[in-house]
Amino acid sequence: MLKMILSIAGKPGLFKLVSQGKNMLIVESIADKKRIPVYAKDKVVSLGDIAIYTEDEEKPLYEVFNAIREKEEGKIVEINTKDKETAFAYFEKVLPTFDKDRVYANDIKKIISWYNILTADGMADFSPKEETEEK
Repeated sequence: MLKMILSIAGKPGLFKLVSQGKNMLIVESIADKKRIPVYAKDKVVSLGDIAIYTEDEEKPLYEVFNAIREKEEGKIVEINTKDKETAFAYFEKVLPTFDKDRVYANDIKKIISWYNILTADGMADFSPKEETEEK
């Protein structure tokens, strides 16, 4: 599921891939459902391609989202992510082995924001599609 969810530099929120055209993508905002074109010059990242540094390996974002969902019992995270210490303390409870030298407060803020956007939209299944199909 996360492969189809995109973060676009310079645009707030998350977007769902709807269609592909020549030299562009058509995406839909998860928040307001408006569709916009995204061109090759825009920096686009699939959430399925993001991983978080830990002390011994990189954890795929879906595993981090699942850990947050488990901790929050499927509810939205309600912490002050503007406070660096609070964000780090929260993330340490979710992913105790995250690399504190390579994961920044802004990264944690984005992850929590993305989790909240997806959870609010009812997207609670963060497992990769291949694993879901096998089960």
